[in-house]
Amino acid sequence: MPMAADEISEDVKPATSRRRKIAIAVGVLLCLLIAGLVVVRVRAGGSSSRAAADAGSAGIYAAVAPVQRQTIANSLSIAGQFIPYQNVDLHAKVAGYIKHIYVDIGDRVHTGEVLAVLEVPELVAQVDEAKAAVHHAEEEIQRAQSEVQRAEADNVALHANAVRLVSTAKAQPGLIAQQELDDATAKDRASQARVDAAKSSLAAARQQLAVAQATLQHYTALYSYANIVAPYEGVVTWRYADTGALVQAGTSNTSGLPVVTVAQSDLLRLRIPVPESLAAKVRIGDTADVKVQATGEHFTGKVARFTSALDPATRTMQVEIDVPNPTYRLQPGMYANVTLLANSRSDALTIPVTSILRSENKTQVLVLDANDRVQVREVKLGVESSNRAEVLSGLNEGERVIAGNLGAYQAGEVVKPRPAIFATTQNDGATE
Repeated sequence: MPMAADEISEDVKPATSRRRKIAIAVGVLLCLLIAGLVVVRVRAGGSSSRAAADAGSAGIYAAVAPVQRQTIANSLSIAGQFIPYQNVDLHAKVAGYIKHIYVDIGDRVHTGEVLAVLEVPELVAQVDEAKAAVHHAEEEIQRAQSEVQRAEADNVALHANAVRLVSTAKAQPGLIAQQELDDATAKDRASQARVDAAKSSLAAARQQLAVAQATLQHYTALYSYANIVAPYEGVVTWRYADTGALVQAGTSNTSGLPVVTVAQSDLLRLRIPVPESLAAKVRIGDTADVKVQATGEHFTGKVARFTSALDPATRTMQVEIDVPNPTYRLQPGMYANVTLLANSRSDALTIPVTSILRSENKTQVLVLDANDRVQVREVKLGVESSNRAEVLSGLNEGERVIAGNLGAYQAGEVVKPRPAIFATTQNDGATE
């Protein structure tokens, strides 16, 4: 038995020694692993510190724009419509039948050109009657003039006889009876009265002639309305009657159709509705950029007139631009895209709108000083377009402002400036 125990002890000792060696090796490996991790962390921390230091020394980039002078204006992009400069429905002044109609839709007409002729038989009879009355009045004048001449001749003879008798009676009293003298004097006075009556008749005849002539002129004028003429150079845009049609007199008490409609299209009105926000700033002569999609035309116009009142239904003011159209290429009813520049300011101090910080009670910008350090500056603005704003106070020409991403910068921070790049837009929107 003791021999067996010794043999067992001899077997156990090598196994214990092996375990101890394994434990020591594992401990060394763990130590080496921990040391390696520490070195990696230290190296990583050093790299991060150097990167942060490098970033801090490089600075943050900022897009900047100079404060510069240029023309600025409130602008409005809106659709406008071409309408004729003049457009009139031509009615008949007198009722009658269409005897001839010489034009149709699309025909160009000239001032004074006869477009249609009416047939009015009763008016012809009235003109003839008025002419007869004029001739009768003229004959009455001739008769009255003859009566005046005869009465004056009788008066001369009777007056001479009365004067002679009176002279003889004075020279030889009692030679001529008093009765004879009285008769001669009475006849003289009666002849003078007949002269006055004849002259009155002549005056009445002349007045009657004037009345007859006025009546003739009245009916002649009405008869002239049987010819419907063009009031100006234009185009017939509609025809309502044909040959033989009965047309009514175009008075306010009737609802008769016109004969034709004539529009003046060699000069057009481009009418645009300007909203209330910009209406008070529109002035005669303001520039407008006009594009006509239907024809591809692009031109510049000027504001010719405006209503100076808002339409209560739409809250807009009608503004008109005169557009010459000698070739009739543009047609009434076409639409055009209009960019109206109102409230224009020339040589204004301006900045990009992307550089403006707005709050409830103040407006600010971020300005770079000579050392590229950010400063916060309060400004007062004037006219604003879609991409620039007028500066009334707070900035000087040539100073630099940060344009864009304004929340990324703080006062006192040093930045690396670079020129801001803006997308060019042709049409500006109106801004209050």
